[in-house]
Amino acid sequence: MDKYVIINADDFGMCNAHNLATVDLFNRGAITSATIMAPCPCASSAVQFASRHPELSVGVHLTTTSEWKSYRWGPLSKNVTSMVDSDGCFFRNSGDFASYAKKSEVEEELVRQIEALRSMGLVPSHLDNHMGSLYGVTNGDFGLLELVICIAGRYGLPFRFPKKITKDSFTNGTLDIQVSPDVVEEYLCHILRLAENYGVLMPDYLVPGDWKGPQDQSYENFREYIYEMYRSFENGVTETYIHPAVECDEIKEITPFWHRRVWEYKLFSDPMTLDFVHSNGIKLIGYRELQKINGH
Repeated sequence: MDKYVIINADDFGMCNAHNLATVDLFNRGAITSATIMAPCPCASSAVQFASRHPELSVGVHLTTTSEWKSYRWGPLSKNVTSMVDSDGCFFRNSGDFASYAKKSEVEEELVRQIEALRSMGLVPSHLDNHMGSLYGVTNGDFGLLELVICIAGRYGLPFRFPKKITKDSFTNGTLDIQVSPDVVEEYLCHILRLAENYGVLMPDYLVPGDWKGPQDQSYENFREYIYEMYRSFENGVTETYIHPAVECDEIKEITPFWHRRVWEYKLFSDPMTLDFVHSNGIKLIGYRELQKINGH
């Protein structure tokens, strides 16, 4: 099989800085996919762009956490009290969400987010998950992962979850897997069977960039780190994701790690990066092409 790569822009709709960067990268052909956060303030403008470009792969970034100090959001559903903190917003981290959220309320909210974006005009290409809160890798409880596979099957949509777990997955700080490899690998077989039963497509590998290391010290280090990561991609379908944002006061007020998002936008808006990707025999696809590759 050829080497296919999906480059997804997460957090589309979170704020204007993300929307500007994501739209620009789509226009440049530098990303192949994006996912919208339905509970966030700029979701509607993200949907407007996607509606004008139905050929693009734009999906739903299922959101159950709200991580920033002062820039917060909460559920679209009413009375999902197990999913919110004392401020009425989503919990800040996946661990607290997993500890308190009731499965029935999570299902209600996830469906509400999908339907909200559909009602605005989005024809979603796929589903994925903000901060990996639905994966079960913080506590080894995979009930919510089963739930989201069932929801994806109900809508006939692919879902971001890898069919293959590598050793590097367990050291990747972005994936933040906190349970043992034996537990993950054993349950992966069950998830793959469930996905097959529901007709849910998934990428072979999931390889996000990790910020733990010298890549966080300078833009040049980050660029070389990403280039080396792309060189290491296996044959098959790999999804990697970024959180691109334009440099502005808005993103600087939201996160103290704004430079990471700005560097991602800078790197992927550089034509040399796209040239590098193609020169390494990588074929860029989106989730709509993933369905075609698999005969759907």
